[in-house]
Amino acid sequence: MRTAATSKTWNRRDFLKALAAGGGVLIATCTDSNGAVFTGRDKLDPASWVLHDFLWLAPSGLVTILAHRSEMGTGIRTALPMVVADEMEADWEQVAIKQAIGDSRYGDQNTDGSNSIRGNFERMRRLGAAARDVLERAAAAVWEVEASSCKANSHQVVHAESGRSLDFGKLVEVAMELKPKGKNAIKKRLKDRKDWRYIGIGVGGYDMDAIVDGSAIFGGDIRLPNMLFASIERSPVLGGEIAKYDKDAALAVPGVEQVIELPCVTEEPYLFQALGGIAVLARDNWSAMQGRAALNPSWKTGAVNASYDSPSYNQAMMDSVRKPGTKTMGRGDIKAGLDNAAQRIDAEYTIPLLAHACMETPTATARVTEAGCEVWSPTQNPQAVQDTVAQTLGLSKKAVTAHVTLLGGGFGRKSKPDYTAEAALLARETGRPVQVLWTRADDLQHDYYHAVSAQRMEAGLDEQGMPVAWLQRAAYPSIGSTFSPGSVGPAGFELGMGFHNMPVAAAAMRTETGLAKSHVRIGWLRSVANIQHAFAVSSFADEIAAAGKSDPYQAWTKMLIGKKTSGPSKHIQRLLNVSEAAANAGEWGRKLPRGRGLGFAAHHSFDAYIAVVVEVEISKSGQLRVPRVDIAADVGTVVHPDRVHAQMEGSVNFGLSQALFGELTAAKGVIEQTNFDGFRLLRFHEAPPQINVHLTDSDGTPTGVGEPGVPPIAPALCNAIYAAIGKRVRDLPVDRHDLSWT
Repeated sequence: MRTAATSKTWNRRDFLKALAAGGGVLIATCTDSNGAVFTGRDKLDPASWVLHDFLWLAPSGLVTILAHRSEMGTGIRTALPMVVADEMEADWEQVAIKQAIGDSRYGDQNTDGSNSIRGNFERMRRLGAAARDVLERAAAAVWEVEASSCKANSHQVVHAESGRSLDFGKLVEVAMELKPKGKNAIKKRLKDRKDWRYIGIGVGGYDMDAIVDGSAIFGGDIRLPNMLFASIERSPVLGGEIAKYDKDAALAVPGVEQVIELPCVTEEPYLFQALGGIAVLARDNWSAMQGRAALNPSWKTGAVNASYDSPSYNQAMMDSVRKPGTKTMGRGDIKAGLDNAAQRIDAEYTIPLLAHACMETPTATARVTEAGCEVWSPTQNPQAVQDTVAQTLGLSKKAVTAHVTLLGGGFGRKSKPDYTAEAALLARETGRPVQVLWTRADDLQHDYYHAVSAQRMEAGLDEQGMPVAWLQRAAYPSIGSTFSPGSVGPAGFELGMGFHNMPVAAAAMRTETGLAKSHVRIGWLRSVANIQHAFAVSSFADEIAAAGKSDPYQAWTKMLIGKKTSGPSKHIQRLLNVSEAAANAGEWGRKLPRGRGLGFAAHHSFDAYIAVVVEVEISKSGQLRVPRVDIAADVGTVVHPDRVHAQMEGSVNFGLSQALFGELTAAKGVIEQTNFDGFRLLRFHEAPPQINVHLTDSDGTPTGVGEPGVPPIAPALCNAIYAAIGKRVRDLPVDRHDLSWT
């Protein structure tokens, strides 16, 4: 669909001609009286009515809605304004969307934690309803009738009794004089579900045309006058310092203008600080990278993190979970439950270190003036950019303007703005705008990684093969280690992601944690600790079913319900519902020949309930193919169905990519993988040709969507492998295992 903002002032053909002629995008900005920043070609009509920080109505009828969350493929820059437009009764073809800068007035702007719709749905509805209410009252004032007799409908206010109508734009002057009602009064004005125009139906993606024709602005597209490009050599071991390098060799590279040392961060906590290193600045990015290649640096790496070797570290974690740890949850007598069980089983599971590996690597452009610092970046959290840059440069937060471009992927990496701090430091040092662009090697070797983990499971089963005792231990370095020194194991918020709150109804349960110190920066990655917890729990549930000679799906439903006679809780019932939906959709129980199998897994996270059936085909030589995946989801009220389907499909491929190939390793503190030849991602021909998404009907509040589809993928895949050839995969990734069979 057309994007109203661009089509009114500059068509795409002219824009692309200018882009080609100028070699890039010149960003000129202006600020309206309400503090929102707009690009020069999309200036706000000064005669607009400003209802609140998120919405403007011009006399032309153009409705401008602010998007305060970041767009990285989820469609959120469309979905949140769409909710406003629906409640306002705005015609979507007359809506323009502006991206918000970082500003506390907009509330939480962190596009993370699957919380954008979940945390803003009702708020956006109220903003739209407040606009509709004022416009209806404005029309009533013009016609001198009761406001209750006026009704907004598709960008007009209609007075049915007299047959009169007024376009929204014609009401601007009167609306400006009216005061919006309070929150409680507006709640009563929210539409009934049956009257929703866009919610639950969806609209075309606002940015889709620009993304397809190449005019969309991502982080690396920013161009400012007199700008330098920077490539930074960082210590290969976290916390290292510069020993020496060849500055003259770098300066001898054509196009290189400066070489600047950035102070290295050598101690915990690393936070979102620039790691430091040697920056080579040039007139173009290629020259900067060539100059960097000529540095020939050496480093003082220290002993703490330089001792990090994956085999010995992983063994230490495994040793940790093989002995009693720190109790985090318990009920019943676990020892008696295990000792007196009719059958006892155990298993151990590991997940390797994982990188975000977004298609667009971290990049940021900064300009420092006497007034402060402007930063352009593909960030998930512009307020964190403000905080980080302000602390880095010693400025007030208000002196930092954080612009948000489109993101070429995020997955949690781009809510950590260390790369914006680098650009700001170099812009201050040079007195010129600077763009920092990470290479793929930078991205893989200096990430905020998803933690490597080890878990040990033990269960005591009764005569029917159901667990009466369940013991689970986990060890992995915590995200908290990035923010607090001395962290040596999982934090409480991580354990709340499917560990000490797993839904199994065993009479005796106990969870414990072991020690694991971090030697790299640890951060959140799409679905966070749910990744390892769901893998262990759903894999072990399948092993329990096998030990009890039960069907895995049927055994799972019995484990959820246990021996309760009062019926399952609403929470468990929703998990049962999606489990049944996935099993039915995936045709669970159909007979398949050896070498083909179905695997089931289910998980609850971010308030959503997800169940998956994965089908695999494995050749006798061990070549694996995933022909079909059925994923069922209960995500409450579905706001934008197409985007929910896309997120679930993306979750399947993301989860398969991790499970099949995802692994980073360290040797003497250095991450060994530098590109996609070492850190493999799923390729087009490896992706399932059939992914079926099944959304359950629900009138509940919207839940998270972007992340909860990921956790059950890996266990469902590995359970399917067992069903196909009888081999258990307990240590990811799958591609390190021999899957051949006879």
